[in-house]
Amino acid sequence: MSRLPSFLRLATGVLAATLALTACGSSSSDDGDDAAFTFTDDLGVTISLDHEPERLVVQSSMAAALTDLGLGDKIVGVFGPLKNAEGKPDSQVAGLDVDSVKDVTDDSEYGNIKLEEVAKLKPDLIVTSSYVGDDLWYINDATADDLRKQYDILTVSFEGKKLPELLDSTERAAEALGADLDSDEVKASHEAFKTSSTAVKEAAEALGDRTVLAGSAYPDTYFVSNPEVSPDLTYWRTELGLPLTIPDKPDPNGGYFESLSWEKADKYPADVFLWDDRIGQTGLDMMKKQPVFATLEATKNDAFIPWTSVAPPSYQAYADIQDRLATALEKFAG
Repeated sequence: MSRLPSFLRLATGVLAATLALTACGSSSSDDGDDAAFTFTDDLGVTISLDHEPERLVVQSSMAAALTDLGLGDKIVGVFGPLKNAEGKPDSQVAGLDVDSVKDVTDDSEYGNIKLEEVAKLKPDLIVTSSYVGDDLWYINDATADDLRKQYDILTVSFEGKKLPELLDSTERAAEALGADLDSDEVKASHEAFKTSSTAVKEAAEALGDRTVLAGSAYPDTYFVSNPEVSPDLTYWRTELGLPLTIPDKPDPNGGYFESLSWEKADKYPADVFLWDDRIGQTGLDMMKKQPVFATLEATKNDAFIPWTSVAPPSYQAYADIQDRLATALEKFAG
């Protein structure tokens, strides 16, 4: 079983769910060994291959990010969410052509992958991410053990990073895999991110003394997200001034959230609520119907903003997310 908190393993439409950066990579070996590709990932795992990795099987959000960085042609298979309950591309994979990719997800249990299908794709490398320690995103422990018998796994860690640090980590991995970070497209994505960050900062200032809360839910549990842990919320609070509330007692496994009963849903006030869009409209409607949650000012005023809590970790993806966030926040300016 995966050790990742169930809150982080949210399924589409309904809720199912500081490592120091040590990444370095190159396309050729400088020390005379036989490796044509070497890379040390965020978990400290050094990968050495005798040829350039040209065939990648990638977790879906990371696949979208690598596609943003020009590596789409190398992605031969993906695993993880692709479509939401309405059959549309999931927000977690924005920018990915979900109808053209080969999906090797085994939906029988979280983190299962169709290993026989992976073998048919003959990948050079598996690519994913991690939120807590070495617990791989959308790969459970048993599947990880099976994969490692045949393939190397490259991991980008979210843990202990603000958003720009995470995006830089993704770019360092992508560069090692062959991405051109000097391309006009990549440079434009950085500029778009800067512009969107400024827009969020200005919108946050205009909120005045309004409180902002981020969270999500199971039918029987209310989750308050922790802006001291999530890379995006941390960045928005500390660098852009978004007045996000910090929960008192975040859960111990990673500290991403505090879980509460619905009877205690008024523990933290909220004039504006950022709702985890993985729950879909059905999940949001369920939250609004909870009697105590309905007493929050955000619920009374229908002040809800969708929050893509899991998104492709690329500058382009977050430029788009921050543009939408800034526009939504402007509606609630003081």
